[in-house]
Amino acid sequence: MLQETLIAAAAGGNNAANALQQMGFEHLIHEMTTQPGSFVVSWVVLATLVLMSAMSWYWTVINAIKNARLKGQAERVTSAFWETPNAQDAIRLMEEQPKSEPFSKIALDAAQAAAHHQRAGAGDGSSLGENLSRSEFVDRALRQAVTRESAKLQTGMTLLATVGATAPFVGLLGTVWGIYGALIKIGATGQASIDAVAGPVGEALIMTAIGLFVAIPAVFAYNFFSKINSSTISKFDTFAHDLHDFFATGSRVG
Repeated sequence: MLQETLIAAAAGGNNAANALQQMGFEHLIHEMTTQPGSFVVSWVVLATLVLMSAMSWYWTVINAIKNARLKGQAERVTSAFWETPNAQDAIRLMEEQPKSEPFSKIALDAAQAAAHHQRAGAGDGSSLGENLSRSEFVDRALRQAVTRESAKLQTGMTLLATVGATAPFVGLLGTVWGIYGALIKIGATGQASIDAVAGPVGEALIMTAIGLFVAIPAVFAYNFFSKINSSTISKFDTFAHDLHDFFATGSRVG
């Protein structure tokens, strides 16, 4: 009796050890490669999660670089515009800024709108000046410029939100499929021991973990950049209001 008990204990220990070996990432790849029934779904789920992770990290890095550059340029560009004594020199300075710098583009749009209104107002009796005041014309140009530059800040944000919202469910699909495979294996073999179902269950748990690892950084990045973008858009609005007062009245902001 004692001998049989020891043999059973040894067998149970071996089963547990084998089960533990079947719950790693290496065994997940092995199962996905060798099991025809799980090949398509498992690989599609894993490939989708890897792609989602790559895209979310790409836009996280891009937005981090863009916002860091914008933060350094914002104060410099706006201060340079207001501190330049001559309006023409200030406009020329804005034209020298990089194409990706938004504050200079807002200022240039306002300047072009004011210049266009002045040229049209100097014409005949059917001129633009009679139909639309200088203030209204500049205001419309500034609204369009702020909307355009604000939209550029949102690049990649939709993808981050989508990844953060859907990656757990994609991982859950892999989880459900793994559990389904475990049940099929139990039904086919008639064995419900831990070593018989550890592989499919381990695959299911790993898919869930991958889905969370993909989603959590994307959610943090989305919330972080949303807050920064809101602050930047507020700066756009403040700068646009000052530009409107300047180009509509000719009086510089102190």
